[in-house]
Amino acid sequence: MKWTQESLAEATAELGWDICNDDLVVEIGGTAVSGIHQGEEYNEKWATPYGVRKYNKDAFIVIKNRSRSPFEPSKYNPDLKAHHA
Repeated sequence: MKWTQESLAEATAELGWDICNDDLVVEIGGTAVSGIHQGEEYNEKWATPYGVRKYNKDAFIVIKNRSRSPFEPSKYNPDLKAHHA
């Protein structure tokens, strides 16, 4: 399926999202960032420099609607008792 701006507008309308007023965010999933500092003479074939992002072959796009996120912080439950005192 070829995606266009029109198909994106149709998909958001089907979800009931307001593309003009909702806080929509586009993120890329299926990536990895190197978190290891390499020495000066590292093997570039096997090691990735620190902080470099690699995109997997099956990377994907996520569209989030922050305006309709059901986030609610946890609440203290006074009836909950610890099993191990």
